[in-house]
Amino acid sequence: MKLRKVTAASAVVFALALTATACGGDDGGDSGSSSSGGGGEKIKIGIKYDQPGLGLKEPDGSFSGFDVDVATYVAKELGYEPDQIEWVETKSADRENALSRGDVKLIAATYSITDERKEKVDFAGPYLLAHQDLLIKSDSDISEATDLNDKKLCSVTGSTSAQNVKKDFAPKAQLSNRGGYSECLSALQNGQVDALTTDDSILAGYAAQEQYKGKFKLAGLKLSNENYGVGVKKGDTETVDKVNKALEKMVSDGSWQEAVEKNFGPANYKNEDAPKIGEIVQ
Repeated sequence: MKLRKVTAASAVVFALALTATACGGDDGGDSGSSSSGGGGEKIKIGIKYDQPGLGLKEPDGSFSGFDVDVATYVAKELGYEPDQIEWVETKSADRENALSRGDVKLIAATYSITDERKEKVDFAGPYLLAHQDLLIKSDSDISEATDLNDKKLCSVTGSTSAQNVKKDFAPKAQLSNRGGYSECLSALQNGQVDALTTDDSILAGYAAQEQYKGKFKLAGLKLSNENYGVGVKKGDTETVDKVNKALEKMVSDGSWQEAVEKNFGPANYKNEDAPKIGEIVQ
């Protein structure tokens, strides 16, 4: 009789273990998150790991930047606390694939909304209107893109920003490509180049770093319009609608402007007003 009791108790324990396993959260599915949000599930969000002021993995393993703040706010509105967010490094060339494969639920990574990209993914937003600009030394007399004629202009290998300046504004500019923006900043600081070009938000993020404070400034030019959006898997209109509502709330309650000032303020970044949802500036 005693043996039967032990066996029955073991069966109950075994059944409970199976139930617990079946009910446990599995964040390894193909949607990047649970469908309902919250409840111990996690949401996977793609960001950049190497862009100060936008998306940066800090030495202690934490994450900072405007894109991170926007994504954290959006996730909160979707039902996820900060500790339920799994940040996934998403390089520019892999953003569309990461969404289509379901590696991430959302992407907030200086992701400009373009017609070509909209054929592959859907976008919420835009949440920031950036412009191609120049970063120069604080005492530089460069004030227009045409001033770059016969001067050295740095950008990252593979970027079209410097090519655009040379084509449209300063045909005599001497292009100098580097492997990364940090290398361009070092070259600018050492006088090896006269200016660095890419999106003003990216430039402001780098210039705001502690070691560069006061050394650089933005020229304040608007050489292009870059509408940053939150990338969502193609066809997931429900998530797009929810993210748009979250972005509207972030602007209305002042959190958006706070995030701008916190991440870009040290570089005196003159940001545009928060763009209207669905309004793309050409």
